[in-house]
Amino acid sequence: MEVVYEDNHLIIVDKAVGEIVQGDKTGDKPLSEIVKEYIKEKYAKPGNVFCGVVHRLDRPVSGLVVLARTSKALERMNRMFRDGEVHKTYWALVQGQPKEPEALLEDWLVSDGRINKTFVTREGTRDAKLARLEYKTIARGDRYTLLEVKLLTGRKHQIRAQLANIGCPIKGDLKYGARRSNPDGGISLQSHSIEFIHPVSKQEVRLELPPTPEMQKILG
Repeated sequence: MEVVYEDNHLIIVDKAVGEIVQGDKTGDKPLSEIVKEYIKEKYAKPGNVFCGVVHRLDRPVSGLVVLARTSKALERMNRMFRDGEVHKTYWALVQGQPKEPEALLEDWLVSDGRINKTFVTREGTRDAKLARLEYKTIARGDRYTLLEVKLLTGRKHQIRAQLANIGCPIKGDLKYGARRSNPDGGISLQSHSIEFIHPVSKQEVRLELPPTPEMQKILG
């Protein structure tokens, strides 16, 4: 875990592949607990430390994750995410090349919790939700294409399912049709940048990570 931004209300970290943001049935220590320990040690805080999960990234995904250090910041950030006031950009390394170098994808998605997978379906399907994202091509290699993806909705496994649906599964994402796994067990999807107005100070926050080494290779 690398801390990218920190103040009295928020802490934003670069999550590594394989880390979980919130506790789950695996029993593995989640990022929220690691951050609590970091805050407790750095500031010598007695007693319990507050660390609220604002949003999550899938375990095999890396990149920026926002956590709240106060209940006020958590409540406000949750509302901002709901209202579309937080602008996140992802970078995805995908197999092949999409037919269009940039496009808006609109699909109806339904998730099956038993197998933890999301499927593109038809409008009117029970429990289906509309998913929208925009992508554009950043760079092309021989076998892979680097895309910038902007989410317009926040559905489970949305980027993974929608890109696979156009024949471009994310590198390493066996669940959604990738040819082979990545050596680290993750997928080549990075929460690359985030932009929002700070919920307390009202200052603009803009953060961007460097591309991962494999993405940098495509960029040349």
